[in-house]
Amino acid sequence: MSEHRAELRRAALFWLSETDPVIKAAGVRQLAQDWAAGGRALDAQAVLSAERRIPGIPDSPELVAPRLVKRRSMVSVEGRAILIHALVHIEFNAINLALDAIWRFADMPPAYYTDWLQVADEEALHFSLLAGHLQTLGHDYGDFPAHSSLWEMADKTRLDVLARMALVPRTMEARGLDAVPALRDKLAQAGDLAAAAIMDIILRDEVGHVAIGNRWYGYLCGQRGLDMTATYADLAVKHAAPVLRGPFNFPARRAAGFTEAELAALTGQADDLPS
Repeated sequence: MSEHRAELRRAALFWLSETDPVIKAAGVRQLAQDWAAGGRALDAQAVLSAERRIPGIPDSPELVAPRLVKRRSMVSVEGRAILIHALVHIEFNAINLALDAIWRFADMPPAYYTDWLQVADEEALHFSLLAGHLQTLGHDYGDFPAHSSLWEMADKTRLDVLARMALVPRTMEARGLDAVPALRDKLAQAGDLAAAAIMDIILRDEVGHVAIGNRWYGYLCGQRGLDMTATYADLAVKHAAPVLRGPFNFPARRAAGFTEAELAALTGQADDLPS
């Protein structure tokens, strides 16, 4: 069966395997439209396996250790381009993460797959907006080295949807809630108002994405009879999640559904106070 007629989770796996970032983003956006129009079936029980390499990634950018990624100065156009390129790469990885959450984990409620398709669709929009803006700065996605730490956490959590929900949307992506406002302000101060406007869109949508992670993490903890805060701490140690450091964007984290107990655990870890 061709992808254009495929069941939702099989289609998600197809687009996850796609190596061309522009084609991937367009395909994901069309998939979301098809799903919204009732043009796709869902088989939540199917046990799928990847026949091609996942995630599908282009030949460039060159992937290097995080310490080898160039510094992102705002002083020059190239400095801003390096920063925007890093953000494009994050959004490309975020498309893959959302698609992986759809195809990999069976036996979840239909709303779970709808939620993660929404995330994939919005990440594809973010990728397209940032990649287009990068071109106005004289560069394309792939022109600078990048790192793949986002996908490394996806790989660590590939065997358990609970760990995935805990440590990708609620940890890796939630860090964006803390980082985006400062980046947005730096871009605006550098005179790049178009980039700042894109960052406003990203922050708005990322609150929703982290909320989706929180929703399904809470659902799974309830289903398994687990305490959310204690379970998160255990999973973070088990999978060597990065230590979260402030300052934290407490209003955005509250809007995304973090509990006061979870925020208190963050503040205790970082010796920071919520506002």
